[in-house]
Amino acid sequence: MTDFSLIETLRYEGETGFIRLRLHLARLKRSARRLAIPGAEGAEAALLAAVERTLGDDTVRLRTRLELFPDGRIEVKTAPFVPLPADTIWQVRLAVSRLSSKDPLLRYKTSRRAIYEAARAEFTPSDADEVLLLNEKGEVCEGTITSVFLDDGSGVLKTPPIACGLLAGVLRTELICQRRARVARLSSADLARGTLYVGNSLRGLIRVNLGV
Repeated sequence: MTDFSLIETLRYEGETGFIRLRLHLARLKRSARRLAIPGAEGAEAALLAAVERTLGDDTVRLRTRLELFPDGRIEVKTAPFVPLPADTIWQVRLAVSRLSSKDPLLRYKTSRRAIYEAARAEFTPSDADEVLLLNEKGEVCEGTITSVFLDDGSGVLKTPPIACGLLAGVLRTELICQRRARVARLSSADLARGTLYVGNSLRGLIRVNLGV
């Protein structure tokens, strides 16, 4: 039995339901199958049960965190969610901590968060809203809670390939499927050659400034 759980963090809105639910469930089931974790088939029912009390309230917005444990048990927690203003610009920094492109678990969203917590701890919240990580080759991978996207003026966002050592983010997957993004290896120097964004399924795309 594995010593970690699988996690999905979804945005729920009373008017429309779970955002990108199909993609979240597909990722969870795929991850569970590959890592031999049972119980993923119960995820949708567990999510719906967690928000049942809010049905009919079009104003509700929730951050919904589903955790699938190694024994197949599912736990869902919800909390009020306030979207960021559309003109939000985050300040981001590059971590000294490095990811390994040879670590296959980085492709899955799991409870193993030590490397991300170490990177986040390198900067105070006032110094950085998000922290970006490179791999051992100096290639850009991802943020501690976000995927990375670069607008270089070509009309299609660039985002690092999974082979660099990073999570297959749900927002990232959606943008690639919509042909609004494509995979490309990026160096830290590349990040200054266009408009930089980070994003996840909960918050969407967020424009950022990279500090030094």
